[in-house]
Amino acid sequence: MAENNVPLRDFDEESETDSETELLIRRDVRTASFAAASSSIKSNSKNNSRGRHRKSSTGYSGVVNSSSGGGGSFLGNLFGHSLGSAAGQIRYRNERSRERAKYSNSSSSVSKLAQLTQTSAGGSAVAGSAASGPSGGAATGVGDSAGVASDLGNGTHSTVIDPENGSATVFYQNNRRRSKGRSFGSICKLCLCSCWRKWFRPRELRARTVNLGRVNTEKFPPNEIRNQKYNFITFLPLVLFEQFRFFLNLYFLLMALSQFIPDIRIGYPYTYWGPLGFVLMVTICREAVDDLRRHQRDHEVNSQKYKRLSATNGSGYEMVPSSKLKVGDVIIVEKNERVPADLILLRTSDRSGSVFVRTDQLDGETDWKPRLAVPYTQKLSRDSELHSIDASFYVEKPQNDIHSFIATFCMTDGSEDTGLSVENTLWANTVVAAGTATGIVIYTGCETRSVMNNSQPRSKVGLLDMEINGLTKVLFCAVLGLSLVMMMLKGFGGPWYRYMFRFVLLFSYIIPISLRVNLDMGKAFYSWQMQNDSNIQGTVVRSTTIPEELGRISYVLTDKTGTLTQNEMVFKKIHLGIVSHDADTFHHIGHIIQKLSGNIMQQQQQQHQQGSVSSSSSGESNTATKPIMFAGNRMRRPEGWREWEAVRALALCHNVTPVSDEEDNRSVSTASTVTGGNNSPTKSVINIEAPGSTDTEHQYQAASPDEIALVKWTEQVGLTLIARDLNTMTLQVKTPSEDNDILLHYQILQLFPFTSESKRMGIIVRESKSGQITFYLKGADVVMSSIVQYNDWLSEESGNMAREGLRTLVVAKKVLTEEQYSDFEMRYNAARLSITDRVAKVAAVTESLERELELLCLTGVEDRLQENVRPTLELLRNAGVRVWMLTGDKLETACCIAKSSQLIGRNQGLHVLRSVKTRTDAHQELNSFRRKQGHALVIEGESLEVCLQYYRPEFLELATASPAVVCCRCSPTQKAQVVALIQKHTGKRTCAVGDGGNDVSMIQQADAGVGIEGREGRQASLAGDFSIPQFSHIAKLLLIHGRRSYKRSAALSQFVIHRGLIITTLQAVFSAVFYLSSVALYQGFLMVGYSTLYTMFPVFSLVLDQDITSETAVTYPELYKDLSKGRSLSYKTFFIWVLISIYQGGVIMYGALILFVDEFIHIVAISFSALIMTELIMVALTVRTWHRLMVLAELFSLALYLISLAVLHEYFDWEFIWSYDFLWKVSLITLVSCLPLYIIKFLRKKCSPPSYLKLS
Repeated sequence: MAENNVPLRDFDEESETDSETELLIRRDVRTASFAAASSSIKSNSKNNSRGRHRKSSTGYSGVVNSSSGGGGSFLGNLFGHSLGSAAGQIRYRNERSRERAKYSNSSSSVSKLAQLTQTSAGGSAVAGSAASGPSGGAATGVGDSAGVASDLGNGTHSTVIDPENGSATVFYQNNRRRSKGRSFGSICKLCLCSCWRKWFRPRELRARTVNLGRVNTEKFPPNEIRNQKYNFITFLPLVLFEQFRFFLNLYFLLMALSQFIPDIRIGYPYTYWGPLGFVLMVTICREAVDDLRRHQRDHEVNSQKYKRLSATNGSGYEMVPSSKLKVGDVIIVEKNERVPADLILLRTSDRSGSVFVRTDQLDGETDWKPRLAVPYTQKLSRDSELHSIDASFYVEKPQNDIHSFIATFCMTDGSEDTGLSVENTLWANTVVAAGTATGIVIYTGCETRSVMNNSQPRSKVGLLDMEINGLTKVLFCAVLGLSLVMMMLKGFGGPWYRYMFRFVLLFSYIIPISLRVNLDMGKAFYSWQMQNDSNIQGTVVRSTTIPEELGRISYVLTDKTGTLTQNEMVFKKIHLGIVSHDADTFHHIGHIIQKLSGNIMQQQQQQHQQGSVSSSSSGESNTATKPIMFAGNRMRRPEGWREWEAVRALALCHNVTPVSDEEDNRSVSTASTVTGGNNSPTKSVINIEAPGSTDTEHQYQAASPDEIALVKWTEQVGLTLIARDLNTMTLQVKTPSEDNDILLHYQILQLFPFTSESKRMGIIVRESKSGQITFYLKGADVVMSSIVQYNDWLSEESGNMAREGLRTLVVAKKVLTEEQYSDFEMRYNAARLSITDRVAKVAAVTESLERELELLCLTGVEDRLQENVRPTLELLRNAGVRVWMLTGDKLETACCIAKSSQLIGRNQGLHVLRSVKTRTDAHQELNSFRRKQGHALVIEGESLEVCLQYYRPEFLELATASPAVVCCRCSPTQKAQVVALIQKHTGKRTCAVGDGGNDVSMIQQADAGVGIEGREGRQASLAGDFSIPQFSHIAKLLLIHGRRSYKRSAALSQFVIHRGLIITTLQAVFSAVFYLSSVALYQGFLMVGYSTLYTMFPVFSLVLDQDITSETAVTYPELYKDLSKGRSLSYKTFFIWVLISIYQGGVIMYGALILFVDEFIHIVAISFSALIMTELIMVALTVRTWHRLMVLAELFSLALYLISLAVLHEYFDWEFIWSYDFLWKVSLITLVSCLPLYIIKFLRKKCSPPSYLKLS
């Protein structure tokens, strides 16, 4: 019976909700009835469990193997020896409901059971009855019993044998409890997974429907700008994690924790926990202050209030902060206000439904862009009607592409269905340039285009910190090695591991925890000095953890617009072919215009009379009159015709609209920019008031600052644009008598806007009185040289202006007859209506007009640079810093600024990488650039992507070797990618400088991010590690403060390491001499006071040291090159300090052992006093430029130690201290330890002085 105790396998694989598991074991007897029953059940089993056949067979194989292992197994006892000859079938299924019903029935159900057998751990009645005979006996026994059951309440299994089919069913009561446990665990697991997905999984970006006039119930992210690194919950865990990432802090945490174990405790716990707690407290406070400042700056931006339309408010709107805006809110954005969220434009103050935005904070482009309102909502008479319509917007999911957008506006009743594009949007961080815009919020917070193009702020770790972290690992290996040597000398008998760990604790001061304290306090001091430097006023240090990075910079990556330039265009020069005028001679052109005004007035009067005569004649038209002003033979043109034609061309060929403040508040007249069209608004708006203008003078709006500069110049010389609408333009000619100014009216026939492909823009106008039709064209010299008539001066003069850094434009004209224009208009309109190849056909018709144009002038416009940009870039170049310009602007503009700012040296060439689309193009262009050594590289964003895709290592090798690189048409994400590629490829330190929201990603990716706080906004300034008011401050920030921070931190860290090494050497010598005992040489307060009271002030005073003056650092920027090599803190200098520490520690300890006479306390007094004096003298030997605070720190520390000698009787023998023996012994030991080092330093200074000493 004992053999029946073999347990059955618990089959619980079917379902977690099974309460009972039924094991059916059918016995195949030789009788026909049994065979029939078996076959029937077998077929049913196949059909019912086909989907789980693999699982069941796998589960039951274990049972068969365990049963056949011996004759006394459970299955053998149950069915006897016939099991081996009979085919045993095993099935697995859940019979919970059926069996419960069977056992819960009345006595009629129980009477069907002929036999009840208890099977427990002690034995089995079924085994005995089944084994009473062979198949016949078994059949008889089974026939007498209708089934076998067991009590299910005691946790045992029960078996029921059915006589009809010979099957035995085994029930397991325990499964019910286990399945309940599993169900509860599954529920908990499901809840945890759901919470994790809800709270921590990235939000799924989906397309959305935004209702207009109805409440939006779906939840979206809050509309908050957040530059913080931490929140209330994550602050402490993340700060501690960042600190214990450093091996130094983690090591001392383990050492401090070990002091809670009595067997290995050495000294007092506060000697370990005190410094560690102080370090952590300083770090936590510093991070808290930095993050609090970020929070305050974010709060300032988030609190900016906007008008939100409200149906309940009496005024029609309510003022709400930008952080409270939600998707579906309708807000009003006034002129010069920042757009707080991504909007779809509903209405504008312009009757045409257009508004103009500045996008330089988003994409860096200086050309401002038009935006169009939804046509249906623009037709509404007032904003308040927006609440009464029932409409919705179906918008695409949020993405980072700022140049595309897909949405649909539809009315609920289906009466209106309009497709929307990027022209109907106002992205966050753009600025409304003129008028008022009303829009509905579609994306907020982290889902806006500007935020999705920014990277998350990261915790930056300086290169110096990583180098020190590596040195601490070396010191830790030294601790282990020294402890192991001591144990080898002592022997590994007894509890050797305990002695080993005590030695590790004794020598742990070789890794000084005060290193972190001194470095962090030093960084705070460097930051304070930067912010209080009168030469770079306005500088703010927003991250106090990486000031040393400014001393190791190899690459500076800068934005263009607003960083190098002021984005203010100034007209500098005009060349007329035979004469050139600049700012000194512009007044001559003004005199010529005034002198010719009389002729213009006389011709107008003649034409008025001719028009009257022609109008009275039935067969003639007034359009047949002769055109005005020098249209006849060129030989008869009077003096001044060149100036007049050039000025008139500049006053007509543009896309500028004059407005006054009153007009700007009501409506903005616009002109066409769509190719061939005259029904669209201008490209963008710029409001620049002419110098010296009064309230009656005009302000101008235009596509770019270049055109503003040209029109302002024509006003300056006497030809003013006073009015413009979609179809007409009016000029005012200034006369000597201001009361008789002449007005010239022109009809706009066609307008051909500027595109990056054509690189030119044109206009066809008709003079209203004369009827003369003129085609004006202006563009880049590279395309205009083949369009204008032959000349011998254009190429040379455009090259001269380009070398001066001016943006050049070639202006030409062509007079058309009525027949010529009519023919052109017919062909042009036909091309515009073409279904196939419309763009190519329109371009072909336009080019047919651009032939043999008369060259009028060449203009030069300067984008005014920031103050002192040229000398700053020259300083950086001489300092060995490579400057890259990353801009979203056009290639031509970027090249002009690179030349005018002298980003490219005078002796350096410029290689423009042509636009590449394929791998072959990239290969050819890179090979072409490889052959041009010493040339600066200019590349566009699309070409950059192709080169990086196919030839990343080769391109980076060529680009990083180039003296300067200009990347234009770069997206914000591309700027950050370029910074990351430089860091990865070169391993050098990078500094990113920018002023706009499109520079934030680049600033955060760089090792040192510098934001410029200007009129472009504060977003880059808030995101940067450092903030400066202008670009020129970057030179002093790097050359002076960066140099000092790195040099001082390097000296400070090595001296603190030396301070720990020397006392560890003393301890090692002491332990070796005194029988390898693991006893501390200096107990309690002496160990704490050594690194705090007695040496802290002199050592920390090294942060006041400087090797060269500020003037020398700026005068000789070449001195900065050595810093990037990291020679101030290297393994070479580290091991030099190690040797010094071993020498001085050995001299002090052995000197004390040799010179002491009787008591051990004298060894402590002599060695500790010599140690303190040695440290004070070593600080004096390290200092290069003395400061009065350094002298004060030395004297103060010495006084503190002398007082300690008199007070601490526990550690010092007062009588021995006052004796002559103590004085001469300490002096001798100190002299021997320091004098050789001073001699070596003196000889090195004379024989091989450093470069800065040669200059001084």
